[in-house]
Amino acid sequence: LLENGSNTSFVNRIVDERLPVEKVAEDPIAKVAATTPAAHPAIPLPRDLYGADRVNSRGVNLHNETEAAELADRMQSFATTRWDVEPLLARKLRPEGGETKENGNPGDLSDLIGQVRQIGPEELEDAIADACAFAVEWDRVGGAGRAAILERAADLMEENFPEFMALLARESGKTAHDAVSEIREAVDFLRYYSMQARSHWAEPRLMPGPTGELNQLSLHGRGVFACISPWNFPLAIFTGQVSAALAAGNSVLAKPADQTPAVAALAVRLMHEAGVPRAALQFVPGRGSVVGAKMTSDPRIDGVALTGSMDTAHRINRSLAARDAPLASFIAETGGQNAMLVDSSALPEQVVQDVIRSAFHSAGQRCSALRVLFLQDDVADRIMELLAGAMEQLVVGDPRWLSTDVGPVIDAASRDELNDHAANMERKFRLVARAPLDSGLSGHYLAPCAFEIDTIRSLEQENFGPILHIVRYPSSELDRVIDEINGTGYGLTLGVHSRIDHTQQYIAERVHAGNCYVNRNMIGAVVGVQPFGGERLSGTGPKAGGPHYMLRFATERTLTVNTAAVGGNATLLELED
Repeated sequence: LLENGSNTSFVNRIVDERLPVEKVAEDPIAKVAATTPAAHPAIPLPRDLYGADRVNSRGVNLHNETEAAELADRMQSFATTRWDVEPLLARKLRPEGGETKENGNPGDLSDLIGQVRQIGPEELEDAIADACAFAVEWDRVGGAGRAAILERAADLMEENFPEFMALLARESGKTAHDAVSEIREAVDFLRYYSMQARSHWAEPRLMPGPTGELNQLSLHGRGVFACISPWNFPLAIFTGQVSAALAAGNSVLAKPADQTPAVAALAVRLMHEAGVPRAALQFVPGRGSVVGAKMTSDPRIDGVALTGSMDTAHRINRSLAARDAPLASFIAETGGQNAMLVDSSALPEQVVQDVIRSAFHSAGQRCSALRVLFLQDDVADRIMELLAGAMEQLVVGDPRWLSTDVGPVIDAASRDELNDHAANMERKFRLVARAPLDSGLSGHYLAPCAFEIDTIRSLEQENFGPILHIVRYPSSELDRVIDEINGTGYGLTLGVHSRIDHTQQYIAERVHAGNCYVNRNMIGAVVGVQPFGGERLSGTGPKAGGPHYMLRFATERTLTVNTAAVGGNATLLELED
């Protein structure tokens, strides 16, 4: 009905007596082929989507055979590359450094990526001291100067697109689609925070005041920031934390996740190449229990940015509070028991498509991933039937293959924990569907699965992987469902599928969630478009990729000058009669 009712549809045009028959019967393919491509002045090209403020990141159309083949060829040159990792500090490494370990591929256990040399205790002490000594000098570079450097880093990241694609696949198990999105997000973070630095850090803001007085408000770095990033977005979240802290004028100690140090190391090397001084950005790989614990307890650290578990966030918060030091800024983004609510007005085919993407892309290893799907009774059976069919088509396999839909989970411990949870669900509840899994795969693979459970309260914690839980509900009990979702204590992402405006608004206003997505998937927040972050157990805010995020990395200073102290107010004296 919607399609045929359009004023451009064949049905509409065939009854228009003003149109000649030849025009109505014109071959649409021939018409398009004869058209000269031209940009509409009111519709920006993808590169210019954000106007003069910043350049949009460059993407790759993997559905275009030529583009996909060209990218695959360029990635092939990194198929056997070794990426050995070591600390990147302001001074030379000490001979007696930290321990060395092997870095492997979660999707192919025979693939050794390289060695990781962790930072030693004395080296970490050196790094903190050097970061403190350089913080004021980096702040004095100014917002515009720092922005220019970070924009060069964004350009370098795009130039090294194929290497990042190969490394993301081999070290973190990213499929091609997920890797493209992650690289673009990292580039967008660099450019977005550069834009913010130019707008708010370059010049002081003049404040209103009485005649004969100058009042200015300026933003500055807080000092030294420790950035602790996760393995599930080893490039995007790592780059986002680091670039925001740098752009705001802080020196940074960047600790990558234990599982994915090579991706982060490549990003740091490119930032150094772009002009970020080594004392302003130091790369400190090592175990969280050692490196993270030292940084968060050190009184010289002025702030911490974390993306990780709530348990880790609590430990860091307690550690910072226990210091006899100035109060530190703490920015934490944690997980969520993310839900999607579907009512009887929703389009089943679209729901299934969005559920597949939200629950199973990135092997369900996104903070924003769908965990609990609430289906209204009237449509539950139909949607579960379609979902089972869609899951049957999922390709679980090596992320280096362009045909792969779902790659591995990050390590054996995660796989085993998820398998235990799936087995527990299967004992207690009904298995709706399980995707096929090739037993010959050599990696940490888990077949995506879906279970129908009785209530969200049956889940004791977030299960970070491709496991979906489905709950039926009658339309009369929508308020109860909302209360149960809020009762988890989390508040990260929410999905709503309804074609009724009142229902969309009703749910969005009542569920405590940082990001609410209506009639689409609930992953893939875009920098500067959908600022991302949760509330309550899901984080402190402010939202990454939003206009308020960098302010948590900054301190404010007010300058007041009595301009009449020199004998008169020059501004008044220059006024005409």
